[in-house]
Amino acid sequence: MSETPSNDASQRVALVTGAAGGLGREFAIALARRGHRVAGLDLADMSGTADLIGDAFHPVRADVTDPVEVEAAVEETAARFGGLEIVVNNAGIYPPLEFEKTTLDDWRRIMRVNLDGPFLVSQAALPHLKAAGWGRIVNIVSAVVFLGPPDLVAYTTSKSGLVGFTRALASAVGAYGITVNAISPGLTRTDMAARTTGADGGFERVRDKQVVPHVEEPGDLVSTLLYVCDEGSGFLTGQTINVDGGSAMH
Repeated sequence: MSETPSNDASQRVALVTGAAGGLGREFAIALARRGHRVAGLDLADMSGTADLIGDAFHPVRADVTDPVEVEAAVEETAARFGGLEIVVNNAGIYPPLEFEKTTLDDWRRIMRVNLDGPFLVSQAALPHLKAAGWGRIVNIVSAVVFLGPPDLVAYTTSKSGLVGFTRALASAVGAYGITVNAISPGLTRTDMAARTTGADGGFERVRDKQVVPHVEEPGDLVSTLLYVCDEGSGFLTGQTINVDGGSAMH
């Protein structure tokens, strides 16, 4: 059953991809605490996120690379909460790979999740944002777009593409009261990061290159996310905000 949209502009409906853990879970919790109703889109179990948020959270199981599943997930979200106004494209993968050992299948898999996913989710959500006359699309990129690490050629390329997507989409939808921005975290302490780059001391190596001398945590990104989603941030669009403790300055 659809719910009646709230007349309170501070209560919006948000969709966060990759909400089962890590940054996605932190973002979903932060948006719910701000008063928004939040749907999480993930292939993994989101019961942990649901337990932390409660009735303001609705989990939707879907693959961000599957257009049919994405369309159904967006429509389910809009039906559940009576609309959709905030999209956080957070789902992504970043396997460290030597360039000469990167297969075409590796390359395509990274591009599908990191580029096709935000494209499909944003495109499916856009009619709802336009209908609301207000919207925020937030793409989670990475500070690697400013650094270019040698073992992340495919990942860096995908996230650089997402920066371009952010800029161009901002131009396409600005007239509808919709902003599009990107946030670029540094290496952040999540379970996925620990499995891929943290086991061999990656967190400490990155920390030592930062101006702020501590390992980045998911909570370090929350204030920036809330800022770009805020009612008063309608004049901020097409931008990439780097939040990495000062390891990349631009």
